Amino acid sequence: MIEKINLANILFLDIETVPETDDYRLLDNDVQSLWEHKTQYQRKEDVSGEDFYDRAGIWAEFGKIVCISVGYFTFKSDIRHFRVTSFFGEESKILHDFSNLINNHFNLPQHVLCGHNSKEFDLPFIARRMIINQIKLPEKLNLFGKKPWEVPHLDTLELWKFGDYKHFTSLKLLTKVLGIPSPKDDIDGSQVGHVYYVEKDIDRIVTYCEKDTIAVAQIFLRLRREDLLVDDEIIHI
Repeated sequence: MIEKINLANILFLDIETVPETDDYRLLDNDVQSLWEHKTQYQRKEDVSGEDFYDRAGIWAEFGKIVCISVGYFTFKSDIRHFRVTSFFGEESKILHDFSNLINNHFNLPQHVLCGHNSKEFDLPFIARRMIINQIKLPEKLNLFGKKPWEVPHLDTLELWKFGDYKHFTSLKLLTKVLGIPSPKDDIDGSQVGHVYYVEKDIDRIVTYCEKDTIAVAQIFLRLRREDLLVDDEIIHI
């Protein structure tokens, strides 16, 4: 039962990703060919690999992470706070800093990671990019040999499915039906690449990513039938 989980033991997270380069033509011929092959069933017949390249950020082999936002609860007496911080900049540094946070502060058996669709996207993406960047996986991401019930990950999408594996509910839809302020009041995931490469506005991406992280925490509270966070309880570090 999720009501039995100590909120202070959960690290909530969200990531933002973009294509690895801003121009398809900068990819070498081998990578272009591999991209064409990888996306042959996702593209319509009249859509070229180059035209489809703005979607590359959803594949760890062709994209990169530009921001990881995390949040966690703290309690002092009867005062509750949710502290939010973000890692952004050069990808290798983002991954090193995130790994250090987990290893130093969320590495005990009771600690778990939580996101929305994070088991399918965020956490595998982070792990794959760590391997590509030759960064040692923290134990919370190293799932080899673990049984399903030993995996220290929570997923609000999975919790909302209630065993219905065919069902997908976006973060925006779930916040709407649960009466939670939408985090999608500026940009959405499909626009992150443009904001990053064309507008060069990383602060806008960080704000968007942090709003998603807060929304995940709010969903988790709602699933536990607890009061939602109010602005005074949210601290941006």
